[in-house]
Amino acid sequence: MPIYEFVCQNCHRRMSFLIRDISTPFVPKCSSCGNINLCRVISGFAYHKSLKTVWEESGEPTMHPGDDYYRDPRNIGRWVEKKFQDMGQEIPSQIQDKIQAAREGVLPEPLKDLGSASPTAAYD
Repeated sequence: MPIYEFVCQNCHRRMSFLIRDISTPFVPKCSSCGNINLCRVISGFAYHKSLKTVWEESGEPTMHPGDDYYRDPRNIGRWVEKKFQDMGQEIPSQIQDKIQAAREGVLPEPLKDLGSASPTAAYD
């Protein structure tokens, strides 16, 4: 079932039509002005990035001046994974659970109170 896009030659409105059966004759009609003089256009498309690509594009924390890198909870988990990997250690399951929650955009419980604090600030 393809979706075709057209532009009305009269009012220049862009519209999409879902064609359920391509063997049935189809005459598109503008839903705005009723004109049947429509021009078929190339449809837009979506490009979905892999998680690996998103990580590569966000880079290391040192590539981002200020504290904005850690405002995205997913980057906190990424940083923790990298540090465990650098030390050659396996990540404990309770930390893996928190990392997964961070990837889903949920700030880990102990950090929720620190949501507006700077990750580079010194704490007593």
